Amino acid sequence: MNALARRLRQTECEAVEISLAGARVVCDPSGILYAPDERLLVVSDLHLEKGAAFARRGMMLPPYDTTATLALLEAALKRYEPTQVISLGDSFHDRKGAALMPAAFRDTLRRLMAGRDWIWITGNHDPEPPAFVGGETRAEVVVGPWIFRHEPSPSYRAGEVAGHLHPVARVSNGARSTRSACFASDGSRMILPSFGVTTGGLNVLDRAFHGLFEPATAKAYVIGLTRIYPIAFRSLAAG
Repeated sequence: MNALARRLRQTECEAVEISLAGARVVCDPSGILYAPDERLLVVSDLHLEKGAAFARRGMMLPPYDTTATLALLEAALKRYEPTQVISLGDSFHDRKGAALMPAAFRDTLRRLMAGRDWIWITGNHDPEPPAFVGGETRAEVVVGPWIFRHEPSPSYRAGEVAGHLHPVARVSNGARSTRSACFASDGSRMILPSFGVTTGGLNVLDRAFHGLFEPATAKAYVIGLTRIYPIAFRSLAAG
């Protein structure tokens, strides 16, 4: 099963509701986070126009990434009908992504943004405001008990919601193992999975995650083909 087919199948799974910094949120199998009391949808690491960015450097990727990512995002917006959207950085794969985005994609994005308060958090791939698509650009923003930023900060814990690390988890029963994107959280802070369809992932047991979560309560909410599985970090496999 290729990556896009897997993503499409996963969107048929049921979402799971958890508590994050004392307030309820929904982890959706598409990879978005939804806060129902705020009518807030949060998405991370869209990496729009990644294929085009690679092509400018003479490297070829499947050309469908922006089309597929926007289609998955549109489906999530229709499912939840949020009034607020926060995109947690690396929304575009490079500084030129928004400016060089084909008109059809810009029109689609504007249509999805229409009537919603839309905030672009700056990322390491897209540190400047996205050209020609609108919305507000911030380095970080506070909504309710949460603070949203691109990269998780080692010096801040309670209520932080970040992206950047593209968390995945490996589950093994000895004979076989599977690796899938996940939401990583200890109930106080969370790192969202990457939403872009051609982005990779980093195992939550990697050094980059060390110290970000309380070991006793750290869980990966692993997006499977039939449901989201909450699994303690200590029960996961490296690699």
